[in-house]
Amino acid sequence: MRQFGLDRRTFKILLIGYIIIALIGAALLHLNFAHTTPINFLDAFFTSTSAVSMTGLVVKNTATDFTFIGQIIILMLIQIGGLGYMSIGFFVYILIRKKVGFSGKNLLKESLFYPTMDGLFKFFKKVLLFIFIIELTGAVFLTMRFTLDMDFKQALWFGIFHSISAFNNAGFSIFEYGLSGYKHDIAINLIITALIIIGGLGYFVLVELYFFQRKRLQNLSLHAKVVAMATIFLIIFSTLIIFALEYSNSKTIGNFSFFDKILSSYFTAVNYRTAGFSTLDINHLYDASLFFGSLFMVIGGAPGGTAGGMKITTVVVLLLYAYWSIRDGRVRIFGYEISQETISRSFIIAIGSAVYIVIAVILLSLLESHFDFLPLLFETSSAFATVGISVGNGGTLSLCALFSNPSKIIIIIMMLSGRIGVFAFFISVFKQDKAIHVKFPEGKINL
Repeated sequence: MRQFGLDRRTFKILLIGYIIIALIGAALLHLNFAHTTPINFLDAFFTSTSAVSMTGLVVKNTATDFTFIGQIIILMLIQIGGLGYMSIGFFVYILIRKKVGFSGKNLLKESLFYPTMDGLFKFFKKVLLFIFIIELTGAVFLTMRFTLDMDFKQALWFGIFHSISAFNNAGFSIFEYGLSGYKHDIAINLIITALIIIGGLGYFVLVELYFFQRKRLQNLSLHAKVVAMATIFLIIFSTLIIFALEYSNSKTIGNFSFFDKILSSYFTAVNYRTAGFSTLDINHLYDASLFFGSLFMVIGGAPGGTAGGMKITTVVVLLLYAYWSIRDGRVRIFGYEISQETISRSFIIAIGSAVYIVIAVILLSLLESHFDFLPLLFETSSAFATVGISVGNGGTLSLCALFSNPSKIIIIIMMLSGRIGVFAFFISVFKQDKAIHVKFPEGKINL
C-alpha cells in the first residue's frame, strides 16, 4: 500500500495493540471483583472489545451485571479507545520526559489521523486539553441534571460515566434500561447529543474550529469545511427521515407530542452516527427505518475522532466524484480539486466495507438462521460502524447476546476492525504484493 503513503507495519501494530488491550480488559472483567453475575471469558472479551472500540453492543447489562469496579474498567477502556492507546503511551513518555522515536510518533500520527509529523506534539497537547475540558463540562451538566433524580454521589458517577461514554461515541450506559427513562427530557437529550456530535467531528476539526472561532485562524481547511457541512446536513436529513417514517408508529413516537417526536427523531439520528444510546425501543421501528438506519450507520462520522464507519469524508468524495464525472471529470469542491489518490482510497473503503458487511451478514444468517435477515443486517452495520444501537434481545441487552459463540467472534472482529478503520484493517491483515514494474497494454471494457 505504498502508493497511498501508508505503512502496513504501523497499522498492524495498532490492530495488535487494540487486541491486546481488549484481552487485558477481558481478563480484568472476568475477575470476581468486576462482575455481579456469572460471566464467561468470551462475554468478558466481547464487552471489553465493545468498550475499547467504542461500540456499545452489550451481552451483559453494564448497570446490573458489573460492580462499580467493573464499570470503572469499562470506562477506562472507553477512554483508551477514544484517545487511542498510542496517545496514552505518548502521554506517559511525556510525563517521564523520555524521548519518543520516529516509529512511536508515526503510530501516534496514524492513531489520531493527523496528516503530518509537523506540529504533532503541540496538536496532541491541544487534544488532551480539549478532551478534558469537554468531558468535564459534560459531566458537570449531566451531574446537575441527575441530582434531581438521585443523591449527589450517585449523580456525580452517572454524570462522569455518561459524559465520557457520549463524547467517545461509546453508547454504554449504567442505567439498567439505558436512557429510555429520559426520552422526553430536553436537557439529557441535548447534552448527550452535543457530546456525541463534538466527539464525532474528529480532533483535527475540533481544534481547527476552536481557533477559527477565536479568530486565531483565518480560514478553515477543506477537510474541516467538508466535515462540518456534511455533519449538519446528515443530522438534519436523518432526523427528517426518522420523523417521517415513524410519525404514526404508536410503538415508537406515534403517541408523542409534535415536539417530542422531533426530539426523539433527532436523538436517534445523532446516535446513528456511531454513538449507540437509545431512548426508543429500536425493535419496534418499522422495517423501513431499520433498513435506513443500517445504511446510515455505515456512513459513520469523521476520521480522527471517536466515530466509526466508512467515514463521512469517504461518502462526500464518492458523491463528488459521481457528480463531476457526469460533467467535466475534474472533481472539486470549495475551489479545491480532489486528488486521484483520495478518490481511489475512497473507492477501496466503500467497496471493502460493502463486501465486508455482506460476508459478515451472510455468515451470521447461516449461523443464526432463526433470526430475520433485517435485524442481523442492523446488528452487523452497528458493529462495523462501532455504533452500538441494537434491536435488542427482548430485554436490556443487544441482539448479539442471543448469538452463538462463533457469531459473537464475528461481531468482535467487526468491532476491532471498525476501530482502526476498514482500510487500515485490510492493510494490516492482507499481505502486500511486491511492486510490479511491467507495463501492461491498456484494455477496454464496455459499461
